[in-house]
Amino acid sequence: MTQRALITGITGMVGSHLADFLLAQTDWDVYGVCRWRSPLDNVAHLLGKVNKKERIFFEYADVNDEMSLLRVIRHVKPDYVFHLAAQSYPLTSFSAPVDTLNTNILGTCRLLEAIRFLMTEDSAYHPVVHVCASSEVFGKIPPEKKPATGIDEECQFHPASPYAISKVGTDLLGRYYAQAYGMTVMTTRMFTHTGPRRGDVFHESSFAKQIAMIEAGLIAPQVKVGNLDSLRTYADVRDAVRAYYMLVTCNPVPGAYYNIGGSYTCKVGDTLQTLLSFSPKKAEIQVVPDPQRFRPIDADLQIPDCRKFKAHTGWEPQIPFEKTMKDLLDYWRGRIQKGEQFLTR
Repeated sequence: MTQRALITGITGMVGSHLADFLLAQTDWDVYGVCRWRSPLDNVAHLLGKVNKKERIFFEYADVNDEMSLLRVIRHVKPDYVFHLAAQSYPLTSFSAPVDTLNTNILGTCRLLEAIRFLMTEDSAYHPVVHVCASSEVFGKIPPEKKPATGIDEECQFHPASPYAISKVGTDLLGRYYAQAYGMTVMTTRMFTHTGPRRGDVFHESSFAKQIAMIEAGLIAPQVKVGNLDSLRTYADVRDAVRAYYMLVTCNPVPGAYYNIGGSYTCKVGDTLQTLLSFSPKKAEIQVVPDPQRFRPIDADLQIPDCRKFKAHTGWEPQIPFEKTMKDLLDYWRGRIQKGEQFLTR
């Protein structure tokens, strides 16, 4: 029987790339959980297959509605569950903390309860579940407490936003359900991962979109920025989804938790300079600080130690930082060339 994967948040950047990977690299059927109002931009290239029911199917549900989740789990009965759905933007969480906590913590709990409930109905059912937390759980680590080799799995949590707090809850819930109910649930703390389809609320994608809009003459030659001194370690989203596939297929360990991240570390300001280097307008573009783009507290030392995950799976990042940034910029150029309109954020 063909194996089935269920992806919550399939219409997001990561979910859409994971669907691409599974369709290309496996013979699995892919089921994507999305809300009826979810934007379909990131999965537009898959809609033909969805309409023809060629290995990919959409299931309408919401992580804030437990009955819809239970219906989907019962109907699909997935062998693998990738829980990616979330309120995923840290800055938004400062203005919408209750929604962030409800969606990310209770939404995860509702999904795991739905899976557990089906397991009680069918003792032979035992799916492999990936719960996606975030490197933001480590937050603003005091320099004196940062491990010399980078942030490892046992580093103390210092969440610096309601989003980060919500992901601490997500992380702990995944481990709890594995320990309490014998479920094969694993948790990941993925560090910054980006590439085509990255939302424009995130710094590197906002930079790329602004540059593309400047090139097209749509806005003045100014790139608005927040904190350029934060350190980030970048992975390409296409490497990230390959890591998630390896997580659930390489001897999955119930209750395991892993840091995953790329190998290229730089300041946010260096990321901006890399993107500007690809633009024929770079000499004309000014960099302008925007107070609205600064967080009240910033997670500013995001350097991972991924040895545990690499040792377990053999995964290594493959796509160079420069290619990731160039592909991201070209993604926005392509959308602008199609005549799409965007908020200048």
